This record gives sequence, structure tokens and C-alpha cells, in this order.
Amino acid sequence: MDRAQKEKVVEELGQIFESSGVVVVAHYEGMTVAQMQDLRADMRSAGGSVRVAKNRLAKIALEDKPCASIGSLLTGMTVLAYSEDPVAAAKVADAYAKKNDKFVILGGAMGNTALDPAGVKAVASMPSREELIAQIVSCIGAPASNIAGAIGAPASNIAGILSTLEEREAA
Repeated sequence: MDRAQKEKVVEELGQIFESSGVVVVAHYEGMTVAQMQDLRADMRSAGGSVRVAKNRLAKIALEDKPCASIGSLLTGMTVLAYSEDPVAAAKVADAYAKKNDKFVILGGAMGNTALDPAGVKAVASMPSREELIAQIVSCIGAPASNIAGAIGAPASNIAGILSTLEEREAA
């Protein structure tokens, strides 16, 4: 890799570190190509990405970035999992680490906050952006359905009372 290519990689990594909601650093030593492709597919379906880069170039890209604290994690065979959604990459990485013991989460960063492996698990247990939106929509929709039920209830109560009165008269 010549200097121009290295500068391009550093620039790309810098963009990743600036724009990502969460960056997870993990060791992947001993994983097969098929397992790595499986991880990439899982991450892509969740809206994230996986990147393997030279640790030295990643450390250069981390300078003056919000998540510069993860520089100490970049030793050995490391992979970066990242997403704009602050929860997606952590969820996928945590789930993948549970099913593949060769994928070991070292930590990560969420904005300026450094995360240890337990912090990544905590972030992974949080609801994703889509889940939060669904919860908010259901909370907003619940009062409307209650109002509709309350408005419709007197009419059905009157109909029920009339039918019982008719049954009494008929009997």
C-alpha cells in the first residue's frame, strides 16, 4: 500500500469515526471468511458496516475525533463494527459474539463516551431507534383508541339495554 492509498484509508476511517453513532472494536482472530461474511451480512441488514483496517492507520484517523479513547483497543487482529444508529452495531456485534466465540468484543465508543465490553452489552440491550419510534407511536395511538372506544361505548350500551327490554316485553 503506497502513501496515497494510506492517506485515503485514513480519511475514510476518519469519516467513519466522526459520523458513526457507535463504533465497536473486536478481535476476530481465527474466524473463517464465511463467518466474516456472515457478520458483514448481519451488520448490513441492521444498517451498519464492518471494516478491517490496519491498527496504525486507524489510530492516525482517531486523532482529534470524538471517539479517540478507543485507540488503546486497537492491538492485534481488530475489526471495527459501526453504524449511524447508536444501538444497531452494538446489538449485532453482541449477538454475533454470543454465537461465535472467536469474535471477542474489546470495547467501543458512543460519541465521546468510551465503552468497555460490559458497556457495549448495555448499549446492545437498549431499544433501537425503530423500536423507540414504534413505542412512541403506540403511546400516542393508545389514547385515540381509548377515546374512540369511549365514544362508541354509550351507543352499544343503549343498544344492549333496548334489546334486553325487548326480550322482557316479549317474555
